[in-house]
Amino acid sequence: MGRKIAGLLALLLLLNLWGCVTQAGMDPELPEEPASQEADSRPEESAPEDFTPYQAPAFADSAFHSEQAQGESGVLLDLSATAQGYVGVSAQGEGRLKFQVLQGETTYTYNIGSDGTPAILPLQSGDGDYTFRVMQEVTEGKYAKLYEASASVALQDPFQPFLRPSQYVPYGENSACVKKAGEIASGQADALGVVDAVLGYICESVTYDKELAKTVEKTYLPDPDKTLETGTGICFDYASLAAAMLRSQGIPTKMVFGYVQPDDLYHAWNMFYTQESGWVSVQYEVESNTWNRLDPTFSANSQESGFVGDGTNYTDVYYY
Repeated sequence: MGRKIAGLLALLLLLNLWGCVTQAGMDPELPEEPASQEADSRPEESAPEDFTPYQAPAFADSAFHSEQAQGESGVLLDLSATAQGYVGVSAQGEGRLKFQVLQGETTYTYNIGSDGTPAILPLQSGDGDYTFRVMQEVTEGKYAKLYEASASVALQDPFQPFLRPSQYVPYGENSACVKKAGEIASGQADALGVVDAVLGYICESVTYDKELAKTVEKTYLPDPDKTLETGTGICFDYASLAAAMLRSQGIPTKMVFGYVQPDDLYHAWNMFYTQESGWVSVQYEVESNTWNRLDPTFSANSQESGFVGDGTNYTDVYYY
C-alpha cells in the first residue's frame, strides 16, 4: 500500500475522460485525454545492505517457424508453439486481410499484412479447441474465407500468452524498452517492486499525444520502443509499453481493451499477475493470486480525482 506508484494511482480515475473508439471486430483506436501534468518529484531511496535484486526468469520469446507451417492459397499457419500461448500466420494476397482466432463463442479478429510479413497472435482464451481463419476482403467491408485450420491447444500454463511478444505487444530481447525494464528491475527486490517502478517510470516519461489521436488509422499498431523514444503515445501505446516492459521481466501482463464509465468510453489499460500479496490499483485493493488492474494512461495524465471509484467502472472486453 505504501509503494511509490500508489501515490500516482490515487489520481488514477479522472473527471474528464476522453475515450478510444473501435471499429467492429476490434480495430482499437484512441482517446483524447488531458495533457500530462508535471511528474511528481521522487527522492532517491538507498537500498538496504542486505538488498537482493529481483532476478527475472529467462526471456520468453515468440517466433514464426516457416519450416513448420501449413497452408495454401498464399497462407502459412504456424501452430508449432501453441503450448507457449501463441500462433503465427503469414499471408499473401490481394486486398485487405484479416485473421480470426475462434475458441468456443469467443472470436478475436486481427488485421494482418498481405505481403507475407508474419504476425504473432496470442491464444488468450486458454486451453481448448481453436479454429483459425484467414479472411480476404472481396468487396468493401465484406470478406471471404481464404484459409481455415483447427487445432487443440494445451498451454504449458495459463500465463504463457501474457509473457511473450505479439502483434499488439511487439518487442525483442534487445529492444530498448526491454533494456530499460531490466535497468529498472535491477533496483527492485521483488515483482511488485518492479511493477511499481516500471509504472512510475512510464507515468513520468510518457505524455498523451492528442495529435496522433486525431489522425491515427484504424490499422495502427503500437511500437513500445518508439513510445519510449518519443515520450508520447495514445492509450494503446501506454498499455503496450507497460506490457512489453513487465513481460520482459517475467511478470505476466495483459493488455486490456474495454469500457470505462460513466461515459462508456473505449479504452486500453493493463492487468498484471503476481503471487506476492498486497498492492493498490485503481483505488481498490485486490487479493493475492489475482489479476490487478493498472491504467498508466490515466495515471500519467489525470488532473483531477473526481472520478475515483472502486474499480467497478471498468468493463473488460478483450485481452491481448
